[in-house]
Parts: sequence; structure tokens; C-alpha cells
Amino acid sequence: MSTYVFSDVHGHAEPLDRALSRVSPAEGDRVFCLGDMIDRGPDPVRVMRIVRSIPNATVLMGNHEDLMLNFFAHPDDHISVANWAINGGKMTLNGLEAMDSDEAVELVNWADTLPRWSYTQVGDRYYLLCHAGLRPSSFTSRKVWSDASVEALLKAQDPDDLVWIREEFWGVSTGLVGEDGLGPIVVAGHTPTPYLNVMTDLIDRPTRNDEGVAQMVRVGACEATGGVADRWDIDCGAAGGAGYGQVMVLRLDDGEEFCEPIREGE
Repeated sequence: MSTYVFSDVHGHAEPLDRALSRVSPAEGDRVFCLGDMIDRGPDPVRVMRIVRSIPNATVLMGNHEDLMLNFFAHPDDHISVANWAINGGKMTLNGLEAMDSDEAVELVNWADTLPRWSYTQVGDRYYLLCHAGLRPSSFTSRKVWSDASVEALLKAQDPDDLVWIREEFWGVSTGLVGEDGLGPIVVAGHTPTPYLNVMTDLIDRPTRNDEGVAQMVRVGACEATGGVADRWDIDCGAAGGAGYGQVMVLRLDDGEEFCEPIREGE
């Protein structure tokens, strides 16, 4: 059994399809999508359909799903309408309006059920999963972790932080990983990795690969964490399109990255 995680596809269905074809999740595998399936890219509705069809997938809400739901909940509120529009919502709205109305409503209602956090255990390590990050000042470390303590930590988070936080998360150690290198690692998206260059200097490798395309990075390895990075950013810049970003599926078991750059027109 393997565990896969990806985030921030932003409407780029073709590279997502290629990446998932390479991974080919088996029935016993676990797959986590950390949100922002929609907006900006050419086919956000297809991305939602693909993600929804993945066996054993846990799908989390991102800030763009949050913006979409606010739009449909408050269609006469100018702020909700403008917020979604300026964040690339037109592509998603056009796709939904082109669908059968019952199917479109059903898809939006499904998005409204998405949780804002999850977690998984691979080997002896817990991975805390959310779209944007956690607020480090909201919890303290502990020597022993369990399902119950991890759930309590995540349930205590501000729902808005889970889908919107940025600098306050990436710029500060979580304190969850101790000097022995043990403790939960937080895996999140939301912040395209090149943005981290001005938020932290504890990045394990360049935020762009040799082709200049954004790639995942691990953040926070230092003496206080036993050399273990306590935050992993898997937003590989798909929102920026061809030449800037890619869709990446990460296998937590061994750290292998299944990357598909976005080509022109997709």
C-alpha cells in the first residue's frame, strides 16, 4: 500500500491525468488532494471530476473552493463575486454553466462537503495535511503522538487558517519536530514554492528546477528539528501555467515525485 498526495492543480486536467496515469493508484493505496482543483486553468470542471473518481481519495478544501462556495452562497454580495472573479473564477464558472444544471449543482454541493484537514501515518511518522498550513503559535510539541492527539491539534485550528495562511506558517518552525527528528510533518500547498524565497531561508533545494519550473521543497530543517524539515510545500506553481508550473504527485512512502510540466494550451 502506498500513500500519494498532490495539490493546487488549478484546472490543468491534462497534466494531472498524465501524472495519475504514471502513479496508477491501486485499490489499497491512499490518495490525498489538498485542494485548489479549480480556477485559472482551462478545465477546472474536468479536474474536479478526475479527482472525485480516484479510488480511496481524500479531497480537502482549498481557498479557491472556498471562494467558489462563497460566490454561490452569496450571489448578490459584490465582495464574494469580485473575490472569486479576480482569483480566476471565470474559468470554473464558465465550465459549470456549460454543464447540465443538476450535475453542476451536484458538483458544487460535493465541494461544499470537503473537509479542511486530514492526516496519515506512513511508517512511524504522522503527516498533517491541509491546503495552506497551520498556525504554529496554536499548539505545543509533545514526545508521543497518537491519532487522538493529532486529531485534537487539527480540530483546534482556525478553519480560515487551514485554507488561507501563508507567511505566518512558512516563516516559522512548527515546533512539532523535536531535536531527535521525531514528530509530525505538515504537508501543504497554497503557496507556490518560488514565493518561499522571501519567506524563509531554510529550504532544502532551489524552488525551481533546471528548466525553471517550480518544484516542491522541504522547509525548516535545522538543529532544533534534528535536521528534519517540518514543513513540505507541494504547490508546484500550476496556477502560473506553462513555463512556470507543473502538476506533481508525491509518494510519501519514499519521497518519489511524479511530475508533469504544463504544456502550452493545457
